Amino acid sequence: MNDYPAMIVEVNRVEPVPRRIRAFAGGEKLLDTTRALYVWEWPFYPQYYIPMADVRGDLLTPQGGVQQTRQGVAQPHKLRAGQEERPHAARLINESKMPGLPGTFRFDWNAIDAWFEEDEQVFVHPRSPYVRVDALRSSRPIRIELDGVVLAESRSPVMVFETGLPTRYYLDRTDVNFDHLIAASTVTSCPYKGTTSGYWSVRTGEVVHPDLAWAYDFPTRQLLPIAGLVAFYNEKVDIFLDGDKLARPVTHFFATRENQDD
Repeated sequence: MNDYPAMIVEVNRVEPVPRRIRAFAGGEKLLDTTRALYVWEWPFYPQYYIPMADVRGDLLTPQGGVQQTRQGVAQPHKLRAGQEERPHAARLINESKMPGLPGTFRFDWNAIDAWFEEDEQVFVHPRSPYVRVDALRSSRPIRIELDGVVLAESRSPVMVFETGLPTRYYLDRTDVNFDHLIAASTVTSCPYKGTTSGYWSVRTGEVVHPDLAWAYDFPTRQLLPIAGLVAFYNEKVDIFLDGDKLARPVTHFFATRENQDD
């Protein structure tokens, strides 16, 4: 059993999106809608489904054939983005037993250059209305170790509690032993926190452990308490909180989400 709240949304749940959604590709506005739907294709976050009438149909071309998806029968489309064609960028739901889905487009997130909720850009995937992310300053002492080497120690961590993920512990840089950290070129993004400004691998003895720590110098306004602080993957280091060693969590979607979203 995990020691953090799990996602509770069932697959194929459909809900209205109460926000204006816009997307741009190749320098042109592809869609603009206040009638989007959230569809949970898996429990961790939803996708947008967009009514045909709110999409630039002249930028999309059917590719022929149909696909049978869990959401219904869909027709794949390619997207013209400037001078570039992007195959399989979208699929049009023609038939579905799910309410509201026939006549909507489901876009491949990465086929689009930029997504916006109202006037704020959204990264990686739509924000789930059922996810809460809180950054709380704490006075509980914490120590981070790997292979017996102390990487960081603090009495004023900021704890980030995010639905469906282990608690993350963000520490002041003065509490981190950078003698064991090696700057990495990795950059990841999170729909709730923004885009990382720094990543580090960790050296213990002759072993280098890649991409174990990160920082957001300019997080979203909701997560401003973590600005400039450093966090480590709980799954890959030993964390001692209040003197007790925490069990390393098993994040079963680590490879698909956490490589993009810390």
